[in-house]
Amino acid sequence: MARMEYRNLGKSGLKVSEIALGGWVTFGHSVNDQQMVRDIVLKAHESGINFFDQADVYARGKSEEMMGAVLRELPRSELVISSKVFWPMSDDVNDRGLSRKHVLESIDKSLQRLGTDYLDIYFAHRYDPSVPMEEIVMAFDHVVRTGRAMYWGTSMWPAARIAEAVEFARSHGLYGPVTEQPEYSMLRRERVEGEILPYTESAGVGLVVWSPLAMGMLTGKYDEGMPEGSRLTDNENWGKNFVTEENRARVKALKPIADELGITRSQLALAWALRQSGVSSVIMGATKVQQVEDNVAASGVKLDAEVVSRIDEILK
Repeated sequence: MARMEYRNLGKSGLKVSEIALGGWVTFGHSVNDQQMVRDIVLKAHESGINFFDQADVYARGKSEEMMGAVLRELPRSELVISSKVFWPMSDDVNDRGLSRKHVLESIDKSLQRLGTDYLDIYFAHRYDPSVPMEEIVMAFDHVVRTGRAMYWGTSMWPAARIAEAVEFARSHGLYGPVTEQPEYSMLRRERVEGEILPYTESAGVGLVVWSPLAMGMLTGKYDEGMPEGSRLTDNENWGKNFVTEENRARVKALKPIADELGITRSQLALAWALRQSGVSSVIMGATKVQQVEDNVAASGVKLDAEVVSRIDEILK
């Protein structure tokens, strides 16, 4: 089996596995069997994955609980566990956003659900324009100083707001964000390559990207249609975004390249995202153990300039 490779999270000293396991739209949603969650998480850990990504809003806390129940069985020092805060968790007016109140109350609830004393990374799940930047940065700085999290990051923030947070933290001697979690894949690349990476790479903020397989579109499972029970079949909006004739043609055209390299299209898509030195990790979801086995084999796959150029031609 190929050995998992690790990268620093931005300019921090934290090492994360190139492939991470996330709980979005899987645990507590399409995977409700605790034994299946256990098998997936333990296979991920056994395969060298040390980074496990969560959010309070995933299945309204159930995803954290299901993953946490398994992570508790493993040595805590070997794990990098993250969660996120922003989206409403109830109808209460303060149970949402990035106010100091919500950030500090929410992390305690996430720690309880995950069954751990601390997170390695706590993400601001979106930018909150209704809260002053100094309040946001000082709240997350407090999270780090009180030992509830080792680092903090942003997710789906505009580059200008990430820069503002970094600069405010720097000028006030506070802990700033060390990572950003954007959507990035062969089929969704413009925002990251055009706006995010030009800033984050120079600032030493590492990207951990979500949906690197474009909701499964890049695996080839939609080549001939919409399989029943698949993610893009179950969600019409995502399906409309990704399952187009143009994308089908692109994904089919990637198969000969993957075949030549002796890898699957999933592995090709993950290796393609990891070709960026500013990307620290790619986050996959899994509904079965075999998907973990397939995806972890992308770690360490290097794509030369000629292959990247051929892929660019297809993706145009």
